[in-house]
Amino acid sequence: MCRQVWDAGFARGRIASLRRAIAEHAADEGLTGRRLEDFVLVANEVITNAVVHGGGHGRVRLWADGGRLWCEVTDEGPGLPPGWLGDMRPPTRFESRGRGLWLTRLLCDHITIVSGPRGTTVTFAAVCE
Repeated sequence: MCRQVWDAGFARGRIASLRRAIAEHAADEGLTGRRLEDFVLVANEVITNAVVHGGGHGRVRLWADGGRLWCEVTDEGPGLPPGWLGDMRPPTRFESRGRGLWLTRLLCDHITIVSGPRGTTVTFAAVCE
């Protein structure tokens, strides 16, 4: 049964407080240890991408369903460049960008990315222990 856990808007300057709130809610839902750390790291990366590349603000929502904790981050930016979603090669050590979504794919049990000219939505999940 799907249960809303948390929903909040965000903007530049609120990432640290969002990270703390997400960590608290995720721990309350049963994420511990490495799973909790990975979930918070991924949330931080995706929210930072929304702030830096997606218009500077957005919305984050957490819900529990099917033994997983889900996180959805939305922004109203210009969307990802054409063809970008298909390129999931690890970034080279010389690239200064491109690690956030690659890391998300690596650390999460599920990820969906929907992007277009009205914004991007990234949804990811971790199995609760």
